Amino acid sequence: MLDETLLDAPDALALADHRGLLRGAAAAGARVRTAARHAAEAGIAQLRPEGRPRSVLVAGPGTAAAGVADLVGALAGAAAPVIRLQPTGVAPAAGALRWALPGWAGSVDLLLMPTTDGAEPGLALLAEQAYRRGITVVAVAPRQSPLAETVNGSRGLLVPMAMAPHETADEYAETLAASPGALWALFTPLLALLDRVGLLEAPPEALEQVADRLDHTAERCGPAIATYSNPAKTLAAELADTLPLVWTEGEAAGPAGRRFAAVLAELAGLPALAAELPEALPAHGMLLAGDYAAGADPDDFFRDRVEEQQALRARVVLLRDRPAEGNVLSAAPAARELALGHDTAISELEPEEGTPLENLAELIAVTDFAAVYLCLATAARVPD
Repeated sequence: MLDETLLDAPDALALADHRGLLRGAAAAGARVRTAARHAAEAGIAQLRPEGRPRSVLVAGPGTAAAGVADLVGALAGAAAPVIRLQPTGVAPAAGALRWALPGWAGSVDLLLMPTTDGAEPGLALLAEQAYRRGITVVAVAPRQSPLAETVNGSRGLLVPMAMAPHETADEYAETLAASPGALWALFTPLLALLDRVGLLEAPPEALEQVADRLDHTAERCGPAIATYSNPAKTLAAELADTLPLVWTEGEAAGPAGRRFAAVLAELAGLPALAAELPEALPAHGMLLAGDYAAGADPDDFFRDRVEEQQALRARVVLLRDRPAEGNVLSAAPAARELALGHDTAISELEPEEGTPLENLAELIAVTDFAAVYLCLATAARVPD
């Protein structure tokens, strides 16, 4: 159960935040600036690529690396296919994970390795295999990690991961791999790189705009802002004890929604499903009419439920990467009609006016804050 009184108690939230999740969300803008500086110091701005890569391969563990691959794929669009190399192994531990290159990968492809750890032997082996095939390798990892030494030794490009002065690489890898700051520490240098190779547009001024938007969103969503005027706290309160159905519209909203579902599960222990409109409507329609419907109660109405856990009821979260007004092709009206027709509550979130990158940053920031508030204010939050 969500303790709503905790949402408006900043000091209590700080005491509950043993993993520094709120700090990571609030410092996302600063993380972007630091990561952009690291990218420049690593020489990305001086790169003179001979042409676009045929494909972009992404290998890395955890929610942050998966989110990076999803975001890169959405932003690159048709410029080049983006493929995440799924890890295999007997456990999710760094020493057990392994990655394999596709048989067709070669010198015209680009391998990206974002990781908050850098101690994964499987990534080091992958970098060596890529070098033997002539594949360009770019890693974002802690400066003193084994992967950093391997990439530097194989003539790849290493961008040191952006960390705050109080953080160590071990602390970051063990406790903050799913935090809001991790995504931007890994994603920002790759934005700068992919801008240089012509797969997307993310010049330095665009990254500064992203950092500004993240700062602005942190001001609106911070712990000192009351729930009634705080979009992240409001969303967290609305999603408590529900099954969130995250429906997205727009190229940037898709990866933001999938990340939201992932961090809700990983940080707050709340199952969530994400799908893009209009296909979300048939995909999730039966959930609104079945056991998760607002009025579903198949058992005897008069039985004693005092000691029973409340059943999850579906709630739609509609994320759009731009205002729907004037968009005649929008499926948002059909989504509202379906949800309200089944007495299902709906939460809506769209960014302020801005560039696609700014809009993406705002959606990620608000939903990251919401997941953190759910984590901290829920009695059943994941143990530290």
